[in-house]
Amino acid sequence: MNWKPELDDLARREAFAREMGGVDKVKRQRDQGRLTVRERIDKLVDQNSFHEVGAISGIAEYDESNELKHLTPANCVFGRARVDGRTVVVVGDDFTVRGGSADASISAKPLMAEEMAHDFRLPIVRVIEGSGGGGSVKTIETRGAANLPGGVGGTRWYWYTTANLARVPVVGLGLGSVAGLGAARLAATHYSVMTKNSAMFVAGPPVVKRLGQDLTKQELGGADIQTRAGAIDQAVETEEEAFDYARRFLSYLPASVYDLPPTIPCTDDPERAEESLLTAVPRNRRQVYKMRPIIEAVVDKGSFFEVAANFGRPVITGLARIEGRAVLLLASDPFHYGGSWTSDACQKVVRWVDFAETFHLPVVYLMDCPGFMIGLEAEKSATIRHGVRAMAAVNQSTVPWCTIIIRNAFGVAGVVHQPANRFSMRYAWPSAYWGSLPLEGGIEAAYRAEIDAAADPAAKLREIEDRLNKLRSPFRSAEKFWVEEVIDPRKTRSLLCEFARLAEPIRKAGPPSNMSTRP
Repeated sequence: MNWKPELDDLARREAFAREMGGVDKVKRQRDQGRLTVRERIDKLVDQNSFHEVGAISGIAEYDESNELKHLTPANCVFGRARVDGRTVVVVGDDFTVRGGSADASISAKPLMAEEMAHDFRLPIVRVIEGSGGGGSVKTIETRGAANLPGGVGGTRWYWYTTANLARVPVVGLGLGSVAGLGAARLAATHYSVMTKNSAMFVAGPPVVKRLGQDLTKQELGGADIQTRAGAIDQAVETEEEAFDYARRFLSYLPASVYDLPPTIPCTDDPERAEESLLTAVPRNRRQVYKMRPIIEAVVDKGSFFEVAANFGRPVITGLARIEGRAVLLLASDPFHYGGSWTSDACQKVVRWVDFAETFHLPVVYLMDCPGFMIGLEAEKSATIRHGVRAMAAVNQSTVPWCTIIIRNAFGVAGVVHQPANRFSMRYAWPSAYWGSLPLEGGIEAAYRAEIDAAADPAAKLREIEDRLNKLRSPFRSAEKFWVEEVIDPRKTRSLLCEFARLAEPIRKAGPPSNMSTRP
């Protein structure tokens, strides 16, 4: 006697699960240029590493003899897998089964995925399509009552969704139309990616049309809209690219806050000195220049991984390696408002400085910031409010910082180039230029009476400018020890490598302890 009949029954149920929503629904998914959830998981994780949990859960049909006729699987597929050799939790929506909506879901499955990630301290990747397990108007009929959002027993999932952000790396991939709860799950991540033919919105075009806005999916929530708004970090052409970006993002991070970021072997010479850095910054202070080549010249070759490039564009953010050690990199972009901090840029700084604090990443800041953005639109967007929040985020950070002042450092935003009241490393290039206000515009305010009284006000203005320009050299500040060091730009990489080595032993694993309420 053996258990072969039961094992045969198990195999049959597993075969039904692999059929997903059926041949027609799978074909429709592929005809529309999208992979199925199982194909997505296979392409994301290491080969043959996926261990599925709850594969045969779903809605079963039985005959008069109570024998199984068919099984429609739940539209959530999840389990453990390895990504580049490290264990992660993967949870994906099956759009072939009721469009990923709650009508075909078993809510315990996505909840358990979040619980597994939380309790075993594992990164989680959410592969989202449809409503992400959220509701549908059909739910009222199929369940016989209207669901109260967050009603009795209905908040546990949401607690884990947000709790994991303070505990483990969370990645979201939007691969298709993502709405409602699906949109919330995609946004509640450390890093989000969507394909350019996908869309994300709180409510889709049919609902929005009732408000008088007749829009296509792309017009309402396409990749360009969502990346510019900062709701999504990265847009890619193909699903395969999305998986590559997810894997690369995770490679810089620890499995949880209870570990430190991994250090990998480095073949790039820490003493590499790029001659291009000598001419990277033009002498004409009104002339813009490209910051990203400077970044590439000082970090390990090919290691810079930019995030949120389309949002808060005066500030560049990303992950990088310096002598194999992972860091968060902040940099100014003079091509956008001269590097001035807009309200969006300030929000970007808050988010990624908090991220660095959460996962124990030292911060490197390549600075060229002439201050907060000014003007009517800046005031309307409450730039100073967001700027003060950015200051609080920086001041609350405890991870090591190293700032390289490339050019401008002015005003209150200029202050926010390193945490207050503790030691941080700081270097200035000879091109550095700083003060309470830029001379341009500031002279007219400070010397108004003298200029107005002059026979030739324009000549007097030039005279004052020439006089002050002779005093603004960074060497004058270094003489007074108002800045620690002025360096040859070619030494930047060497000094950053030293910073990374010194920072490595003083990082502390564990939950972030110094992040509090922001103004």
